[in-house]
Amino acid sequence: MLKSQKKVNPAQVLDVSELVRLHGHSRYEAADYALLKRGMDILIAGTALMIFFPVFFVLGAIVFSSDPGPVFYKQKRVGRGGREFWMFKFRSMRQNADVLLKELLENDAEARAEFEATYKLKNDPRLIRFGSLMRKLSLDELPQLINVILGDMSLVGPRPIVAPEAVRYGEVFEIYKRMKPGCAGLWQCSGRNDTTYDERVELDRRYYFEASVRRDFWVLWKTLLSMVRLKGAY
Repeated sequence: MLKSQKKVNPAQVLDVSELVRLHGHSRYEAADYALLKRGMDILIAGTALMIFFPVFFVLGAIVFSSDPGPVFYKQKRVGRGGREFWMFKFRSMRQNADVLLKELLENDAEARAEFEATYKLKNDPRLIRFGSLMRKLSLDELPQLINVILGDMSLVGPRPIVAPEAVRYGEVFEIYKRMKPGCAGLWQCSGRNDTTYDERVELDRRYYFEASVRRDFWVLWKTLLSMVRLKGAY
């Protein structure tokens, strides 16, 4: 069972000593762990990009044939230090996705409640042909390996959020900002979309205080198993 979170003013800024007082010590920012983590990111992400290079062409062709237009999709996400960066994905939605979402949320109260709670839609009308399959298999996220090489993301870390989600994190947003968002993380191997938002926040907090290279490899393995089983994927 995940621990409940203490609710505080999201605008409150907590320094490191206060974070330690509230949650305990963390090895995430230790120099040796940071060096090993970055080395692992470059080695594994670089190797994966070379292996999946042909897959990029296949997925690009699928996206373009399903909905002619840009193959890649980029969106601003919040990274380390609260700095926004462009996160890359294969486009799995129609080009007018924002218009479709606005119309849906205005006319469907159930969909609006689901989106406000999770920032996700189980039956998303914005998806292109094969878009749902790409998401279930996490193939749309392969371009995030480029973000890892650029240093904006890590292989393992918290789920990258958009700016409006920061308020949902409360005090934990200060912890989130001390990490690089990850392609894989405790959320991805703990039920993905089947978890509540509060549980996602708690998982990100836990990762910061339980970080280690050994745990990162465990998260990568568990995330891979979760992807194969399609657990909580949509």
